[in-house]
Amino acid sequence: MEDDQIVALYWKRDEKAIVETRAKYSSYCRSIAYNILDCMEDAQECENDTYLAAWNAIPPHRPMFLRTFLGKLARRISLDRWKANTAQKRGGHTVTLSLDELEGCIPENLDIDTRIEQNVLASTISSFLRVLPRHERQVFLRRYWYLDSVTDIAGQFGFTQSKVKMMLLRTRQKLRQHLEMEGIFYEE
Repeated sequence: MEDDQIVALYWKRDEKAIVETRAKYSSYCRSIAYNILDCMEDAQECENDTYLAAWNAIPPHRPMFLRTFLGKLARRISLDRWKANTAQKRGGHTVTLSLDELEGCIPENLDIDTRIEQNVLASTISSFLRVLPRHERQVFLRRYWYLDSVTDIAGQFGFTQSKVKMMLLRTRQKLRQHLEMEGIFYEE
């Protein structure tokens, strides 16, 4: 079933919308959740929570791209679950490592809670990503959006782990320079 037909089912409040969403996007949503949580049971729960969140959000929201909309929901729900699971501990988990790697690019003095500043930051990062070479952009997104491990990314692209790590390092450096040029990152 096409995405616009699935969205139409949500608008009609037809429960078949969830059945069709699961049939088409189950492995996509579950893989996002699993990459974050590293636990299949939690990933399955987050996948189901994603369908509930979609049910509650459509209507009034009508997503232009259902796949992207579901991916954002699955990621947010999974990160919330991960934060709850790791509130008392920090370790070498992929999510922790991915977020720690980006920490040096995102300015500390930016009030992330302010909606306007979040949008400026997101827009600036998006413009940065649009000018990257395709493979570099894909590797960056696999690591920092989908939170794939370096090993998984290397396997997906046929690169060595060393090449992936170096590519990510250089891309983070370019991102930091881009943010500095845009006036978002202030060196102290």
